[in-house]
Amino acid sequence: MTLVFDTNDCCLLDHRRYVTNLYRKVVDDEQVTSFELSEKLFHIVNRNNSRDIHRKRKNKSNEYHEETLNIKMQYEKFLDEIPISIKEVLCKENLTIDSSEVLKLSQLLCEGTIFEHNGLNGGNNLGSPLKCKVRNEYFLIPQNCRFFCGCVKEQCPKLDGNKFDILVADPPWWNKYIRRLKNANDKLSYNMMYNEDIASIPVKNLLASDCIIAVWCTNAQSNIDAVKNLIFPKWGVEYVTTWYWLKVTIDLKPLCPFSAGCKKQPYERIILGRVGKIKDIPKEKNILSVPSALHSHKPPLLDILKPYLNKENPEALELFARYLLPNTTSVGYEPLKWQHISLYEKITSDT
Repeated sequence: MTLVFDTNDCCLLDHRRYVTNLYRKVVDDEQVTSFELSEKLFHIVNRNNSRDIHRKRKNKSNEYHEETLNIKMQYEKFLDEIPISIKEVLCKENLTIDSSEVLKLSQLLCEGTIFEHNGLNGGNNLGSPLKCKVRNEYFLIPQNCRFFCGCVKEQCPKLDGNKFDILVADPPWWNKYIRRLKNANDKLSYNMMYNEDIASIPVKNLLASDCIIAVWCTNAQSNIDAVKNLIFPKWGVEYVTTWYWLKVTIDLKPLCPFSAGCKKQPYERIILGRVGKIKDIPKEKNILSVPSALHSHKPPLLDILKPYLNKENPEALELFARYLLPNTTSVGYEPLKWQHISLYEKITSDT
């Protein structure tokens, strides 16, 4: 992950730059080609009009939950500390793009990357990324990775004998947005899972003796409680702390206003757990990044988590994956989805 700026409480990441660096030199038949994610996918602007913003500002701090107020205060402190030069670079790189084009591109890519890969397994054992043809479609495959396509509960037993130092999971929690997608077009969504089904995924034997576990979780209290009191205990994992992913626009404003009560927030949580002994993980950390316009295309966490392990080259496992990462085994129905060549543009010259 490309770290742009870091403080005690917050760090700013550049997801797109990370992927661009990853595919600088792709082996493409007998050629070497560089690729980057389409710039449009990270042109995220605040859609709230000024009237909405001013109305939200009337909220007093004591109307927020303690959690929200703490994240908001840390974010505001971060804005005071980040150099103006970094803010200017972020804006200059993106402000020329029409935001309506972003939505159109996102919809086209979602509809154009629906593949039937159930039961397909593969990977790349080389130290360089590859451009590969899989069932008549081209995909970019990062170095030193494996993937298993299909139901996570059915694919995990195939990994018996492997031990992973990092486990990252982005479960398909039940929610209204996905239900609406399924009603509109069941091909554009995934199968949601009950908390009990997630807890029953057979990962306990796949965890190394000293391991970090990170679970992306919605802000629904039922899901939060399920991770801490049901899923982690079933997996043999001890809860450590909760970090937050704060989604910001290209000018570093929250994607939506911080809200009181149970309204939509500009952040999601990353619930961290451990097995065995690891280094001390900060109790509070906000990860800021401009989110991808693609659904469930979250920023990679591996480089952020590695420093807390007593191992130089940890083995990583990602569940419910929609993209691939180097040195990682990815499992899910769509681990190749955001690897499709349609998301990427050739770089004509490396600078």
